[in-house]
Amino acid sequence: MENLTWRKSSHSGNGGDTCVEMARTPHSVAVRDSEDPDGPRHSYALPAIKSLFADIRHGRYDLI
Repeated sequence: MENLTWRKSSHSGNGGDTCVEMARTPHSVAVRDSEDPDGPRHSYALPAIKSLFADIRHGRYDLI
């Protein structure tokens, strides 16, 4: 997963300790901790990420 363009949400504030960064590859999305850019990275297939984002938009994981 070298030479990726990592992006952090514009909703993430500076100095936050719970931010992730994502990078798109042709068939997946890579995810890493923005506070540890050289640490572990995870890769998820595009259909899985799209499903997760749809669930988030529809409130499936809302705690209230």
